[in-house]
Amino acid sequence: MPEAERGRWRDLVEQRLPRAARADWPVRLDHCFARILLDNTCGAPWREQVAAPAWANLPLDRLATAIELGEAVLDGRVDLARLNRRSLALRGKLRGATPFAPIAPPPDGLRDGDLVLRPWRPEDAAALAALNADPEVMRFYEGTLDAAASRSEMRAFTRRFAVDGFGPWVVETGDAGFVGFVGGARVMRVMPFAGGERPGEIVELAWRLARPVWGRGLATRAARLALADLFGRSGLRSVVAFTAEANRASCRVMERLGMDAVGRFAHPALPPGHPLQAHLLYRLAATFESERSGA
Repeated sequence: MPEAERGRWRDLVEQRLPRAARADWPVRLDHCFARILLDNTCGAPWREQVAAPAWANLPLDRLATAIELGEAVLDGRVDLARLNRRSLALRGKLRGATPFAPIAPPPDGLRDGDLVLRPWRPEDAAALAALNADPEVMRFYEGTLDAAASRSEMRAFTRRFAVDGFGPWVVETGDAGFVGFVGGARVMRVMPFAGGERPGEIVELAWRLARPVWGRGLATRAARLALADLFGRSGLRSVVAFTAEANRASCRVMERLGMDAVGRFAHPALPPGHPLQAHLLYRLAATFESERSGA
């Protein structure tokens, strides 16, 4: 299976995409197609996360995601020029409007009383690593993350603001300081639900908070602040949220936010039979936040 998947990748970027290249595509060479697909899959310049050659060293789940993204390009479900601009933005080589839509620069922070959403700082790395090392916090993920993976995650979060105009914010409270993160993120992989077949079009609202602040309503408050920014400054028309079926605490937050439960799906990042593969999907339209603000 690993060799078959790696063969699919090489055929895609070395043969199928170059042969399909159109006059309006920004690239025609195999290494350029690989760069675009890998950067968008990794959320960073791909060499920061995997040694060359990528086809041999990228984890199979991520390789499958990159292949699906390339298939979406061939099928016309995603704009290669937009993916290329996003890749260049991830590398700090693109200036001007964000690849998907013009968005005003993010503010220095968002506040609700003692609750603050703010950009990431280098000193947040240790706190994020501690959060990601807690097995209870990571109970509904594939597993805990080590310090190196947490640093990569933090860099990816920071880049999302520069590339997409929004991303996961640090959640901070006056009495506890750093307590986690919340915010929107473009889903850059093909997902098995309506709209998910077009990578980058769906924005997920996600959060992760430390155990000491559970049960205080902070997830809901922080998510409302993030939603106001996503539906206001960022101009999004809707967002989704999803979690493993067993994660009732997160489902309750989604319901308190007014999100609609719209179905179930098998998360493609998890293998068949995995206890967390069955996920619940929620959606929220921008009219919710407009009504809250009186618009």
